[in-house]
Amino acid sequence: MLTRMYEPRNLETPVGQLAPAGKLNTPNEFFFTRSHFAQPKLDAATWKVKVEGHVENPLEFTLDDLKKLPQSSKTITLECGGNGRVFLVPAVRGLQWGFGGASTAEWAGVALSEILERAKPKAGAIEVILVGADAGPVNSDPTSPGPVAFDRSISLEKAMKPETLLAMQMNGEVLSQGHGFPVRAVVGGYYGMASVKWLTRILVVDRPYAGFWQTFDYSVFERRNGLPHLRAVAQMEPKAILTSHESGQSVSGAQPIRFQGLAWSGERAVAKVELSTDGGATWAAAELPEKQLGEFAWVRWQFDWKVPKAGLAKVVARCTDAAGNTQPEKRDIDRRTYAINHWIPIELIVK
Repeated sequence: MLTRMYEPRNLETPVGQLAPAGKLNTPNEFFFTRSHFAQPKLDAATWKVKVEGHVENPLEFTLDDLKKLPQSSKTITLECGGNGRVFLVPAVRGLQWGFGGASTAEWAGVALSEILERAKPKAGAIEVILVGADAGPVNSDPTSPGPVAFDRSISLEKAMKPETLLAMQMNGEVLSQGHGFPVRAVVGGYYGMASVKWLTRILVVDRPYAGFWQTFDYSVFERRNGLPHLRAVAQMEPKAILTSHESGQSVSGAQPIRFQGLAWSGERAVAKVELSTDGGATWAAAELPEKQLGEFAWVRWQFDWKVPKAGLAKVVARCTDAAGNTQPEKRDIDRRTYAINHWIPIELIVK
């Protein structure tokens, strides 16, 4: 793993371990780790999650209680909201992720809707705040108002969808401490900050939540009537990366060159992936699998460059989702330091 910060622990997945040996899931030991504070140590025997707020029936669940509810599982790709930040020019603050702040796992647990249906949100409920056990002061600019827990809200509509889980397992194994033991949220299609780890509280509210982690941090600008408004980072953007080659690598042009990579697109299925070997001047369609794991998981693509040209090749891939959204050539500065999906060419020396 590539250490982006030692404490709190933030580890990036090497590109070759994102989906190794023909598999689509990332091995648990190589799944990227994002932490905002020191990892809390929770006891499964005493852990509880409270469901409260704008509900008719406040509840409290132990781990055994959750295990007795109907179980479900989904394969979901998580990507850090700042994945790819190292490629921003000029350099910006924040963890300097390369391509490896993303991973995929099969998550198993209880759909959040199972919990909310029992709590019965009252009329007017619009959001659900997910609160983790990790907490502390944020001393960098902007500073927090003293110690704060890591939390995020999602719409009640999203909370009720089957891709929003309270996960107790990943890839068939009990969650590790670093990945949110004993229970974490997993919100399919949203950047990873919404998938709150070490979950201890579920708060239903009847007005928009403007917490620290979705206003001062993890927020982007959105233009309305020509004016920039802040909104919380949410849906993942379409993205394709190259995993078979690295920038600066020398390759032989005596035979076709096979490029391979991964692509994902948040809440929508990947519709197509295209590859360019001339920096985006021309494009050709890459091969996609006939059957995908679903709109919430990445796909593996490949492209055979049948007649390589000697010299410097600027290779770049781009993804288009089922709604027609395509990766842009240039960075949108309204996204601040998040949702980074503009083209990132790599340079190969073809001999």
